[in-house]
Amino acid sequence: MLDVAPPSQRWELYRVLSEPVRLRLLALAAEEELAIGELADLLGESQPNVSRHTAPLKQAGLLVVRKQGTRALVRLSDEALRDAVVADALASGRALCEADGSLSRIKEVLSARDAVGREFFSKPGDAALGRPASEIGAYLGAIALLLPSRELAVDAGTGDGSLLDVLAPMFGRVVAVDREGAQLGRARERVLLRGYGNVTFCEGDLGGSGVRAAVAGGAGGADVVFAARLLHHASRPAVVVEELAELCRPGGAVVILDYARHDDESMREQADLWLGFEPGDLRRFARNAGLEGAHVAPIPSSLCGKGPDAHLGWQVLVARKPAHASGELFTSSRKRKANGHG
Repeated sequence: MLDVAPPSQRWELYRVLSEPVRLRLLALAAEEELAIGELADLLGESQPNVSRHTAPLKQAGLLVVRKQGTRALVRLSDEALRDAVVADALASGRALCEADGSLSRIKEVLSARDAVGREFFSKPGDAALGRPASEIGAYLGAIALLLPSRELAVDAGTGDGSLLDVLAPMFGRVVAVDREGAQLGRARERVLLRGYGNVTFCEGDLGGSGVRAAVAGGAGGADVVFAARLLHHASRPAVVVEELAELCRPGGAVVILDYARHDDESMREQADLWLGFEPGDLRRFARNAGLEGAHVAPIPSSLCGKGPDAHLGWQVLVARKPAHASGELFTSSRKRKANGHG
């Protein structure tokens, strides 16, 4: 039973689940953490009406709502499926969503999120490449938490290659990954200017075959996988953390440098889909990706450079892939479940 719905209040739970709109809302939130506006589009309802239906589901402990600036994001609570009544209601809601097509349209919503970042990063920037990145102190603060093994590092979402100024001199080999050719072009310019001969570039998604082939030369994966200010651009941050973990060797580390939660809506002009993250969010992402020992620490503001995001709070997550984990790349929890192993 749900802790918030003791036997004396079971009638209230049945009342909350009596609305078809709420059943559909519950099913959509179970598939993906979605904003109120995104849910409104999927449900064909107004945002105020979606908020009105969300409130009792939240009060009953079925939904978790968190604020991101002016946006409210909704997901199914971890405890919801422990109740057989809720599980049955969720199945009914899913059937309704399959019938009206809203379930399949979640992919369109996520693609729309991605489009914001793709448009922003497809444009060449104007940062000077001839000098070290001003935010290099933050990168060094993150690296200080790492294990000493330095055979192979992955720079996920390398952008213009700022982090390569730290990784290339410290690791025997570095794989720099980005989805946008315009960004990789600038990173290549940086590497050429610095004379680094140990950097391999891969254009594509983290789970793509090109990245897999480039990382496969390591002992079952990379010693360290870095994601510096990448997660807040991702349409599905939790999935990105899974992909980072998949690139890591057993015993290796995943390091995520990103913003603490903030309310500066102007950062959306920089293609920021998420206004930072709570430390608990990062730890949850790591745990769900099969990582262990997750630790989140703040980065001193004096180390965060002079860019448009220097006023934000920065933080670093370090977590490790279990030493007993499979050495085979790309064995995420989702794929394990699909094969009947989880």
